[in-house]
Amino acid sequence: MRSSSDRDRQFTEFVSVRRAELVRVAALLLSGDQVRAEDAVQIALTRLYLAWPKVRLNTLDAYARRCVVNAAIDDRRRLFRRREQAQATVPDIATIEPCYADNATLVGLLATLPARMRAAVVLRYVEGLNVAETAEVLTCSEGTVRSQSARGLERLRAIFPEYAHEFV
Repeated sequence: MRSSSDRDRQFTEFVSVRRAELVRVAALLLSGDQVRAEDAVQIALTRLYLAWPKVRLNTLDAYARRCVVNAAIDDRRRLFRRREQAQATVPDIATIEPCYADNATLVGLLATLPARMRAAVVLRYVEGLNVAETAEVLTCSEGTVRSQSARGLERLRAIFPEYAHEFV
């Protein structure tokens, strides 16, 4: 059995290595909204920490990714979301890593898709997961992943034909 200090050390190491990637995925799932992405990742990491003793090391990345996807989808379902207020002054500290919005076009394109379809497209084509891994993260069948991915790409090609060559 792992001691509490070992658990904390291992969790801290995992977060320091994987947090930026999790925020990037969350930002894509949440239409490029960096603040909501940070919130979703924080919720996901809290859930991961609580489950840490039970999570197998060989499935840790998949479990963390699933927590982020679930937190992002839950965020979109909330009736009342906390809205951040834009400020005219620059904050005292910079974000750790800019969101994936360095390619604002991609974020804008993904924002046109429904949440589950966007999740399938992001996990399959941006994160590079295979159909089985994506189905496990989204807790759906492989057929659903294939159809959601195909429909998402088809919709993106139809709405934005000028970017059709960029879609896999």
